Amino acid sequence: MGTNPLLRGLLNLPLVTLIVQKFGGTSVGDADRIRAVADHVARTRADGHDVVVVVSAMGKFTDDLIRLADDVSPTRPPRELDMLLTAGERISMALVSMALGARGVESASFTGSQAGIITDTDHTRAKILEMRPDRIREAIAAGLVPVVAGFQGISTDKDITTLGRGGSDVTAVALAAALGADSCEIYTDVTGVFSADPRVVSKARRLPKVSFDEMMEMAATGGRVLMLRSVEFARRHGVPLHVRSSFTWEPGTWIVEEDPTMEEAIVTAITDDSSEAKLTIDGVPDRPGVAAQLFRALADASINVDMIVQNTGTNGLTAISFTVALTDLDEASAICNEVKALIGATSVTSDASIGRVSIIGAGMKSSPGVTAQMFETLSNNGINIEMISTSSIRISCVVSADKVAEAVRILHTAFGLDAA
Repeated sequence: MGTNPLLRGLLNLPLVTLIVQKFGGTSVGDADRIRAVADHVARTRADGHDVVVVVSAMGKFTDDLIRLADDVSPTRPPRELDMLLTAGERISMALVSMALGARGVESASFTGSQAGIITDTDHTRAKILEMRPDRIREAIAAGLVPVVAGFQGISTDKDITTLGRGGSDVTAVALAAALGADSCEIYTDVTGVFSADPRVVSKARRLPKVSFDEMMEMAATGGRVLMLRSVEFARRHGVPLHVRSSFTWEPGTWIVEEDPTMEEAIVTAITDDSSEAKLTIDGVPDRPGVAAQLFRALADASINVDMIVQNTGTNGLTAISFTVALTDLDEASAICNEVKALIGATSVTSDASIGRVSIIGAGMKSSPGVTAQMFETLSNNGINIEMISTSSIRISCVVSADKVAEAVRILHTAFGLDAA
């Protein structure tokens, strides 16, 4: 991986670092963008760094493949869908490698399986079980820039698999961890992580640094820059992340371990998410095991449940409300109606016109009054809270979907996050 570190020290040269650079779909969206990526990788190499590149499919290519699959057949066998969708990243990796060659940078492209990414057998949403990046190490040692197709791996059954939404980020972080990289740079179409969605809050500020815990809460509650799985992986393996723009190349936001010697901001960011729906089961018998029966049925269908509220029982009956992804609403409603009959509940209702607003900050752990300020701010502006959930560094409220943007803006101002 470059010159021997001891020799470089004797020659007073900077130590070689290994950087994993991941480029999203917009970053490799066309030939011009691919050439710009190759220029940047070449500059990084010229600065004395070893580089591993991870790429997503070009632009909306994956969406185009899904539409093509829909046109061809009303059914989409998961195994064949994985075989189809991995084509997008394979195209990107080959083109980026060619562009690097045109700049005099020797490189080699690798699929997920060639890169040694071993997954379980759950097609379209596989999880990484093991990393065997021997070929990547050999390529680096030979002075090459490995260009790896993101989003994919090979299962223990030797089938091609995809890692689900945000899978290329997971690929990059997993490689960085396995290779002992100094950092993992995530290049996208935004200049970093902001205190709120800039499309909602014009005064949102770019954050120079965010802790892993804060970023995980942001990703889980509507932050659209990084997917939760990639942040979890980075925190577990201690991989520093740097979110940057591939359009400006300026420094972005670092996601790192929380510094215990520094006092953290009380509130770092406001997030919003309108991709969920609420289900309520009324007239639920208030006895042990009933809730377990309901949520086991949902879990067996691989439906993720988020916020849960159970009312205090009266006359032996209670009501359970919870949120699921909008895309799971129909299936979850059907399951709830099946369980309703089994447990003797009275009704199942749903509401797809809700949204979640969250405040997040590591400093909340030691700052009383944050909850009161959030609730008072929403109340003073006539915004009703339907559900509440909390963690040590997050407070989330479910409100009507048409009030989400207003809630984000007023909370951003109330907690002093507006840019000067």
